[in-house]
Amino acid sequence: MTYRGVVLDVDGTVVRGDEPIPGAAEGLDRLAAAGCRRLFVSNNPTKRPPAYAERLGRAGFDVDADEIVTAGTVTTTYLTDRHADDALFVVGEPALVEQLTDAGLTVVDEASRAETVVLSIDRSFDYDRLCAALRACEDDDVPLVGTDPDMLIPAAGGDLPGSGAIINAVAGVVGREPDVVLGKPSEPALRIVRDSLGVSPSSCLVVGDRLDTDIALGERAGMTTALVRTGVSDDDDIAESDVSPDYVLDSLADVDRILG
Repeated sequence: MTYRGVVLDVDGTVVRGDEPIPGAAEGLDRLAAAGCRRLFVSNNPTKRPPAYAERLGRAGFDVDADEIVTAGTVTTTYLTDRHADDALFVVGEPALVEQLTDAGLTVVDEASRAETVVLSIDRSFDYDRLCAALRACEDDDVPLVGTDPDMLIPAAGGDLPGSGAIINAVAGVVGREPDVVLGKPSEPALRIVRDSLGVSPSSCLVVGDRLDTDIALGERAGMTTALVRTGVSDDDDIAESDVSPDYVLDSLADVDRILG
């Protein structure tokens, strides 16, 4: 099989924190030598593509901002398309709020004004913020939008809670599930990936460390999938999951097993 494109996860696949994962550089070199057009797709909603490019640069990888799609990208696009005129109440990091307001969307601090609620990772999340989110969702007609489903984030010092933890906390007290959770493997994310990469799914490879996001995205799209063991998912997860990767690699360095 000749692959013309590759969708690459970032955290747990290429880097952990700001440190390169062993074997990632070799794997990227092999993909480049094979002529694969690449797209880095991250479920991190807090960093814009240029900031992600700088972060990857600090880890030793030369990546252009136009090669990067994030959950913030997907969320901003989705809200612009579906909720452009709504007052958004956001449980999330300031960097996410900046992305939304820079796109011309309206973010409000008062829970009573909420017309759509956006839920995401928020490292200052506390009981008061949970109470405010509950008040913002008192009207059952107010849509709940999650930026991404990641429960954990691979970090240099160990895994950390992600957006999924905040989304579940708010959904639990509100008593209903989000109307949509964006990022991988959602359909809005998949559309952006297709448009950005410009490669037919049958000639595209997806490499990532998560079964429920990276591999599920590739499976949904009809792409070849490869799970790396350098991040969140392990062999026990593979055995228990309904999502099955086409390949399992110790690290990105082993991608030549697929490329031939």
